[in-house]
Amino acid sequence: MINYAKELDKIIEAQLKESEQRKTLLLHSCCAPCSSYVMEYLREYFDVTVFYYNPNITEDPEYRKRAEEQKRLIADYNRQVEEGVFENMYSTLRAHKIEVIEGDYEPESFYHIAKGLERCPEGGERCLLCYELRLRKTARLAAEKGFDYFTTTLTISPMKNAEKLNEIGGLMGKEFGVAFLPSDFKKKNGYKRSVELSGQFGLYRQDYCGCVYSKAEQIGIAKIRTR
Repeated sequence: MINYAKELDKIIEAQLKESEQRKTLLLHSCCAPCSSYVMEYLREYFDVTVFYYNPNITEDPEYRKRAEEQKRLIADYNRQVEEGVFENMYSTLRAHKIEVIEGDYEPESFYHIAKGLERCPEGGERCLLCYELRLRKTARLAAEKGFDYFTTTLTISPMKNAEKLNEIGGLMGKEFGVAFLPSDFKKKNGYKRSVELSGQFGLYRQDYCGCVYSKAEQIGIAKIRTR
């Protein structure tokens, strides 16, 4: 099995040796909590632009809340860079400011790929198609705008299949002619760090992925636990 965290380390190490010129990275983000550690880590080595594209969040108020939290966290991170103060952060003066692009909110795209798979359990075929939907959009944008790399924060979640995400990302990279940056951000205590940062910045931390199906499954699990 490929250790994607080590693969990322190799790319960063090679980049630091080869040139002082930073590479550009389009980072698909699912939410502020998941992106917190990923941005803290990657802003040291890349010029990062966050692409917030999540048509799977099928309830409009939930989508808006998560989008605003993402922007708020990026603004806080950028203030740190402007002031050169990184209190309680694993950051140095190497850290660069982060740009953000909010994609179109189009839940109809998610419902289209989920048709016939409404009863799939979390992590099943519906989720794999959802990964592809979001990574395809990210890869297309990365190619259009000339980014050196693209990747996703999704691998930080213990509930997400990092191997499948990297496989899909690699395929999308080949399709659109842009390099996919391998990752398994949950490694090296990445997930633990994201929980710490969520507390530090007072982030809204949701308890389901985003779609109505994952929400229904989470509600069902909660009901069973309270019986």
